[in-house]
Amino acid sequence: MSSTAAKPSPARSGPVQAVSALTRRIPAGLRPTRAIHWGVSEGLPRFALRTSARRGDLQGRLVVATNQPDPAPAWQVIEDIRARGPLPRTAFGRVTARHAVVREVLSSPAFAAGVPGPAQPWLVRLRDWAAPDTLHPMHPPSLLVTEPPDHVRYRKLVTRVFTARAVERLRDRTEEIAAGLLDDLAARAGDGPVDLVQTYCAPLPVAVICEVLGVPADQHRKVLEMGTAAAASLDMGLPWSEYRQVDTALAAFDTWLTDHLRLLRSRPGDDLMSQLVRAQDDGVGLSEQELKATAGLVLAAGFETTVNLLGNGVVLLRENPEQLAVLREDPSWWGNAVEEALRVDPPVLLTARTCREETTVAGVSVSPGMLVATVLGGANRDPEVFADPTRFDVKRANAREHLSFSAGRHHCLGASLARMEGEVGLRALFDRFPDLQLAPGAVRRPTRILRGYHRLPVVLA
Repeated sequence: MSSTAAKPSPARSGPVQAVSALTRRIPAGLRPTRAIHWGVSEGLPRFALRTSARRGDLQGRLVVATNQPDPAPAWQVIEDIRARGPLPRTAFGRVTARHAVVREVLSSPAFAAGVPGPAQPWLVRLRDWAAPDTLHPMHPPSLLVTEPPDHVRYRKLVTRVFTARAVERLRDRTEEIAAGLLDDLAARAGDGPVDLVQTYCAPLPVAVICEVLGVPADQHRKVLEMGTAAAASLDMGLPWSEYRQVDTALAAFDTWLTDHLRLLRSRPGDDLMSQLVRAQDDGVGLSEQELKATAGLVLAAGFETTVNLLGNGVVLLRENPEQLAVLREDPSWWGNAVEEALRVDPPVLLTARTCREETTVAGVSVSPGMLVATVLGGANRDPEVFADPTRFDVKRANAREHLSFSAGRHHCLGASLARMEGEVGLRALFDRFPDLQLAPGAVRRPTRILRGYHRLPVVLA
């Protein structure tokens, strides 16, 4: 998404003018502004985070740990964060892994979504001058970082499709899609290990959200590829090569959305995207960028996190066979099993807020402009709320008290849909393949915010 700030003219900005003079020497087609934008928005934070990690800073250590394939180091840092108090200071602000504090920060009007930009005004101008004019989930007008009154206006439109009643109407169709995918898997049962992410965990939620949002079947694979490539856009401090991949994916997604919305204007249906298009045309006030931002976020967020939920749930159930036995004996626990999977291994590990007015949280003073990182995964394993918190227990009485869907005004719009897809998807899989076994070669996703499996080999028989 393009920045809401106007790009300053090089003639009025000394640093920008100097950089422009240098970049004129770079051959055409290399888009020098791309490198400049990476340097300011990703390169500098990356350097700062890694430097702080070497000095023992909690937030720097957490960012470095989440970039490792083994999740254990990240969980160790999270425990260290909790042990340091309710809201320990870091080189970048404050961080918390305590359930009550995370909930308070996420629900408080004193905090705004997102992270603060560079402290130096000239770096802000340089970043905005070089920013691409394409969608980005961490830039306005994305719902992830938009605050009232605009947030209320966007959210009101989107919630029409995600009511509990609407989600329950989708249950039968989700079961049909799952059954079809499992039929395809059954035909390959004797061929050795299959990657469950590529064959089931990803196609199921993609098909559901695309159907809800009016995307034709022949576009599902394209949406999946673009969404997967852009998943790292939520992370901070991307290396240059990954930044280029994300930038390219976001640009492709922006172009695709423009074409798709144009098609829906000419042939509208009953889906959410068509409703959003009609709302704009009826004078509700959504600009083209606002419409694409809202539709794009719902489309991408509608499947990315559910892919992680399904994969994480499969692993937890196979690694805890006694819990799977409970579900086989009494299937009424499947809904709670999904909540417990969300708690123990959440699809989204953390989020951040920026303080916008002087406030106090858990007895700690927080100043305007200060960044507060809220570790959702840490809140979900807080022993003050969850007894024996690392244990996976499908009958846990308070499993639903997790904060995996955030809290407050930015609580996940698709929470009901994700819960339903998780229950249907996991139950159908283990009903069809009760002896499914994990095979060697599982690979976690390299993303730091979105946590799940990139590859999950299983033996079906």
